[in-house]
Amino acid sequence: MKKEECRNWRGILVYLQCWRGKIHSSGIELIGEANRLAKLSGDEVSVLAIGDVEKLQEELLGYPVKTAYLCEASDLYEPGYYASIAADCISKAKPSVVLIGGTCEGRSLAPRLAVAFRTGLTADCTSLDIDGDGNLIQTRPAFGGDVMASILTEYGRPQFATVRPGVMNPEPKSKETRISFCIRRDTKSKSSAKVTVRECKEQVSDITGCKLLVAAGRGVKRKEDLEMLYELAGLLGGELASSRALVEKGWMPPSRQIGISGNTVRPEYLLTFGVSGTVQFMTGMKQAKNIVAVNSDPGARIFEIAHFPVCGDLYEIIPELIRRLRRS
Repeated sequence: MKKEECRNWRGILVYLQCWRGKIHSSGIELIGEANRLAKLSGDEVSVLAIGDVEKLQEELLGYPVKTAYLCEASDLYEPGYYASIAADCISKAKPSVVLIGGTCEGRSLAPRLAVAFRTGLTADCTSLDIDGDGNLIQTRPAFGGDVMASILTEYGRPQFATVRPGVMNPEPKSKETRISFCIRRDTKSKSSAKVTVRECKEQVSDITGCKLLVAAGRGVKRKEDLEMLYELAGLLGGELASSRALVEKGWMPPSRQIGISGNTVRPEYLLTFGVSGTVQFMTGMKQAKNIVAVNSDPGARIFEIAHFPVCGDLYEIIPELIRRLRRS
C-alpha cells in the first residue's frame, strides 16, 4: 500500500471482547489508550463488539467514543465467524489503527484480521504512540525481554496491535457523550466448527485482580522455602506470585507468574523478595502503586523502580515480618 492510500484510513477502532452482555476489562483500558492517541492524531475513536450486544449501548454511554459498531451474533466465539464480521466492519469504517485486547480471543482474532488485510500486527505491546505521519509506534519487548523494540507499519492499513489486559489505564466515564450506534444482526454462523458450553467455571486465585501481592524470585533457595512466603501473603491478606525463574524450575505454576510471558499486575501493594528485576518481570508490574523490594544485592535493578527498597537477606526479614504479624 502506498503512503497516499494510507491517508484514506483514519481513526482508531477498539475491538471490545464481550461475554453475556459484559465488556471485558481489556476493552475499557483500550478505549482510554485510544482516546489518548486520538488527541495526538486528531482522529476519532470507534468501537466494535460482536455477540450479545443488546445491553452494550447503555454500558458504553459516558466513554469517549464517536461510533459504536455492534453486531448481534452468537455469543460463543468462533474464530472464522467473528473474523468475517470484524473484517467486514473494518473494510467499511477504514480505521487507521485497530487495537485488540491480548486475551485468548484477541490473540486468535488479531492475526486472522491482519492476514485478511495483508498488513502488520504487533502483539503484546507495552506502550503506544503516534508519529507525525499517523504511524502507530508499537513498542514491545524483544529478545526475551532484554530489548524494547518500536515497530511501525508504514505501508499497510489498518495497523493492528494487541495489548494485554492490565497494561493500560482504564478510561473513566464522563457525564456527557454522544455516541452514534450502528446495529447489525448476524445470527447465522458460517463456521464449520461448532462450540458447545457445558459448564462455566469462575477463575480462582487470579493474581491480576489482587490488591496485595507477595512475589518470590530467584533469591529463594529451595522450593520448601516458599511456605514462609505463602504464610506471609496469607497474613497480609494477599496472594503469592513469582518471577519466571521459579516457574521454569517448576516451583510455581504459570498462572502465578508476573512478567511479559506471565501476567500484568497493578496491585495497591507489591512486596518482592529475592527478585533481581529483569525487564521481563518489571514490565509486568511497574504500575503497582506501592512497591517494596527486598534483595541482598545493592545493585539489583528492582531497586530502580521500588518505592521502598530494602537491601537485606529475605531469610532474616520474612521470619521477622511473620512473627510481628502473628502478634498483631
